[in-house]
Amino acid sequence: MRSPRRCSRNGCPRQAVATLTYVYNESTAVVGPLAAFAEPHTYDLCEPHARSLTAPRGWDVVRHEGEFEPPPPTTDDLVALAEAVREAARPVAPRPPEDDQPAHQGNQTGRRGHLRVIPPNH
Repeated sequence: MRSPRRCSRNGCPRQAVATLTYVYNESTAVVGPLAAFAEPHTYDLCEPHARSLTAPRGWDVVRHEGEFEPPPPTTDDLVALAEAVREAARPVAPRPPEDDQPAHQGNQTGRRGHLRVIPPNH
């Protein structure tokens, strides 16, 4: 499942609910609802950062006055979630019994959980 977009501010772990766009030729910063897709040259912001954003001297800030809300899950997200639930509900196949031979013999393969260790050829 696709993870929710996070705030672009360094060190901020919050979910993004707004998008910041700069209009350089008008010296304006625009903070609006979260864009449908992440775009280059825009920044996703959480609500506290979207509300407290300030612009450089001489610039204007145009800010969305309504509520900032996280976007609803997309159909892709719901399908991915359903697939993850189905995968988790599948019974696990029993593991075949491991050989009783010591692991240090010749070209033996070792197992650790779902990983296999294959020794190099000499």
